Amino acid sequence: MMRYEGPIYRPPSEAESLLIQATVGCPHNKCTFCMVYKKGPAYRVRPVKEICEDIEEARRVCGDGVRSLFFPAGNTIAMPTEDLSAVCRFAGEKFPGLQRITVYGSSQFVARKGAGGLKSLKEAGLTRIHVGLESGDDEILKKVKKGTTASEQIVAGRMAMEAGIELSEYVILGLGGAERTRAHALATAEAINAIEPDFVRLRTLVPKINTLLLHEVEKGRFRLLSPHQLLRETRLLLENIACRTFLASDHYTNYLNLSGRLPEDKERLLVEIDRALGRDESSFRPFFVGTQ
Repeated sequence: MMRYEGPIYRPPSEAESLLIQATVGCPHNKCTFCMVYKKGPAYRVRPVKEICEDIEEARRVCGDGVRSLFFPAGNTIAMPTEDLSAVCRFAGEKFPGLQRITVYGSSQFVARKGAGGLKSLKEAGLTRIHVGLESGDDEILKKVKKGTTASEQIVAGRMAMEAGIELSEYVILGLGGAERTRAHALATAEAINAIEPDFVRLRTLVPKINTLLLHEVEKGRFRLLSPHQLLRETRLLLENIACRTFLASDHYTNYLNLSGRLPEDKERLLVEIDRALGRDESSFRPFFVGTQ
């Protein structure tokens, strides 16, 4: 039987992927908006032997037809390069039809790999990293305790792209609140243009239980955006993305499902936003506090 410990999350785009846990928890675990690992378990890297045993078990259960593999938990890119490379290679041997191996990875941990480490991971079979960019605005990044800066995120992103690893960059709409909505949109677009990631994936800020951000909302120190304010922020972000990328809003938190290739589909997407802005705010999903 395959073994799992603590919360196991994966991006919606990995819905069809085999999940083999490589790490437990998150080595940073300080973001004010994230509740996932605040009550544990503490971060640790699972032994390569155990991970390979779980891959063996998955091969026994699933056969050799697995095409996509995701290694949870919250920041698997932080595990030692040689260990992650070893389990990627082993997975490739056990599943000869494997087309994609992916992990979560925060920019500071991607950057620590260096160009050589990322190249080694690519050669071992790692094909995509899901990165929580969240914002390109340093003031916001500091306030939410992300543990990185816009410049480090750009360096890490470029490094991964140059190593030939696909990059999904996640943006949290509304993360700057009412005070920094414009700065958030413009600085985030600037960072995306510098990185030129394969995918930009939009998420709308939903305060989660047991987080400092929810406490700030309840105390009136953080003003959430209304649906129309959020859509205007999205429009400003989209207007200022100038690189080639694929934009997706594949998440239950969003008010509007935007999907298209940039720059080809930009005008169509802007029209969709404008159409949504013409709707009464009461027609959008209600406010809620997240529990997962």
